[in-house]
Amino acid sequence: MRFRVTEADIASTLGTGDVPVLATSRLVTWMEATTVQAAAPFLNAGQTSVGVAVRIEHRRPTPLGGSVDIIAEPSAPAGGRLAFSVRAVDDSGEQVGAGEIDRAIVEREPFLRRATASAADHAAD
Repeated sequence: MRFRVTEADIASTLGTGDVPVLATSRLVTWMEATTVQAAAPFLNAGQTSVGVAVRIEHRRPTPLGGSVDIIAEPSAPAGGRLAFSVRAVDDSGEQVGAGEIDRAIVEREPFLRRATASAADHAAD
């Protein structure tokens, strides 16, 4: 997937730094969004995937207006999980970041019921 760095994506806007370059948190968000798309072919009806682990190294700044291509390559599903090797490459072909993201395959409705019940339990505290 291709993303363009806007004001909403830079560290100084997100409060994660004071420079006008792609924030690491936004890079991770884009990488995760790419894995959501890449996970879709592995899901059956009624299933979704949820992020469970992120190991990313942000290696190079990308300025406001720059573009980043994110590539997610899945390994074979194992034990209800998908592991993705992810990398981000900028307009000049330089690697911006790389790492791994794991997603768990879950049944959507039971997962949402547990999440709702958990939220209600915390609200009562």
